[in-house]
Amino acid sequence: MSVLVDTSIWIEYFRNTNNFEKLDFLIDENLVITNDLILAELIPFLKIRNQRKLIKLLYKINKLEIVVNWPQLIDYQYKCIKNGIKGIGIPDLIIAQNAKQNHCSIYSLDNHFNLIKNILKIKLV
Repeated sequence: MSVLVDTSIWIEYFRNTNNFEKLDFLIDENLVITNDLILAELIPFLKIRNQRKLIKLLYKINKLEIVVNWPQLIDYQYKCIKNGIKGIGIPDLIIAQNAKQNHCSIYSLDNHFNLIKNILKIKLV
């Protein structure tokens, strides 16, 4: 089972503020995947900090192609709002859709994914 590691996990992991044995395990087992959306959120800040080695390593992670199904995304947002969950950003919905399309789990610290997991039937680590 592949795991799409969200930006929030990477940021905390790079800060070393928490114990991330789970992410270390996923990396060691080659289960981590990413996509261009997550990289687009991470890479600019790493470039500012001149973290070339880290950027190189992130680019080596297996990457899912993002194929946005806009009608489905609209339906996702509709379901969230209908269930009283407002403020879910399109990037989070794209990440959820991408993980679901590719039958993988999401690993995130973002509470939005906990709020929408049952409604959108996504798997979380």
